[in-house]
This record gives sequence, C-alpha cells and structure tokens, in this order.
Amino acid sequence: MNYLTIVLQAQAAAPQSGGAASMWIMLLLIFGVMYFFMIRPQRKQQKELENFRKELKKGDKVVTAGGIYGVVDEVKENTPTVMLKISGDVKIKVDKNSLVRDFSDTVQQ
Repeated sequence: MNYLTIVLQAQAAAPQSGGAASMWIMLLLIFGVMYFFMIRPQRKQQKELENFRKELKKGDKVVTAGGIYGVVDEVKENTPTVMLKISGDVKIKVDKNSLVRDFSDTVQQ
C-alpha cells in the first residue's frame, strides 16, 4: 500500500466530532446574513415606498412604473388613483401603486 491510501483510510475511520452542532450553527449564520443583507433592507424600502404613496400631495413631481413623468394634479383620500398632469392640459389617471419615485426635491435641467 502506498502512503496516500493509508492516510485516506485513517481519516475515514476517525470519528467526526461536532458534526450536527456545527451544521446548525452554519445554518443559523447563513439565515442571519440573508436577513441582514436581503430581507431587512427590502422591508425598509417597502415601508418608504408606502409612506411616499400615502403622503402624495398636489404639485409633487413623480414617475410611474411605466416611465411616465408627471406632476400630481389631484389626490383623493379614499381612492387608489391620482390625476397626473403630464404635459400642458394632458391629464391621466394612474393607480397610486404605479408611482415609484418622487422628483420634487431633485434639480432637473
């Protein structure tokens, strides 16, 4: 027999210690990393988007999910829609859930 065969047989015969405990620790670590780097930031972003949609007011410059830029012209409390003024006298009714960004504070050139 050569040396490599003897070493491999010795490792296979040696008992594995702490296998179950280390597996659970690794699973918990993986879940913790996923929570802090993926789930938590996504929840924070969803809350910010909900607050943005709740606090819409006339004159806010927004963009829809479809890429339409406009100014909020009318917001009614109990309806899921808003009126956007997109150009001159052109107004469209869009769902509040389709509004994704606010451009009121940014400088546009």
